[in-house]
Amino acid sequence: MKTIKYLALGIATLPLFTGCETMSQIPSTLPQTAPGTTTSTTGSNSGTITQAEATTGIKQALSNGLQNSINTLSANNGFYGDAIVKILMPQEAQKVEQALRSVGMGKLVDNFVLSLNRAAESAVKEAAPVFVNSLSQMTVTDAFNILLGSQQDAATTFFKRTTSATLTQKFSPIVESALGKNNVSSYWTQLTSAYNALPIAKEKVQTDLNAYVTQKAIDGLFTKIAGEELKIRQNIGGARNSSVLESVFGWVDKQK
Repeated sequence: MKTIKYLALGIATLPLFTGCETMSQIPSTLPQTAPGTTTSTTGSNSGTITQAEATTGIKQALSNGLQNSINTLSANNGFYGDAIVKILMPQEAQKVEQALRSVGMGKLVDNFVLSLNRAAESAVKEAAPVFVNSLSQMTVTDAFNILLGSQQDAATTFFKRTTSATLTQKFSPIVESALGKNNVSSYWTQLTSAYNALPIAKEKVQTDLNAYVTQKAIDGLFTKIAGEELKIRQNIGGARNSSVLESVFGWVDKQK
């Protein structure tokens, strides 16, 4: 009954994944129980898991990672206060930053950088349903491919590869709206105008801020999801906080 409960919960809360490169072979020792069936429910000490448990375990792990990451990044200073994901000036605009700081206009630069990060924080919060709805059903083969692969961020990598294009398309208008709310365009106009007025400015600086912040916001989210996945794989801080996670990833530990 536990298997049914967790499987139903996983399907109801987070449809996952599209196609994946297949593994050469699913280990013959695993019970060939199709997802949704009621037989062969196993515990963490049984030494084996069903296909339904594997699929549900991956769904729950990624669901937890997504929710935790979105909650963290959408909070005030979620991006701005985290050196790992903080959005800095676009690379092609760094000469603008250096020039303006050198003439005492560092406050204008700081306001602009803060506004970029505020836009990303707002976008991540508003885009939570977009990420969930972009996911589709994962297959049994997908689940074992992710569980038994050598990468510690296999689920995140798979998620990134199969959803990035759709996420960018759907995320972009949310970021554009957030940029407007946080006066990014206004700050950018002030920055470029101030820079272009300097004697040292030989070329005008142009960058697509919407595309830039969209990609940085998505990159930051994947970075956080990868960290959450690693916690579950290594059971850091009791991250395997359900019986299905303990069962599935405990079994994975034994395969190493």
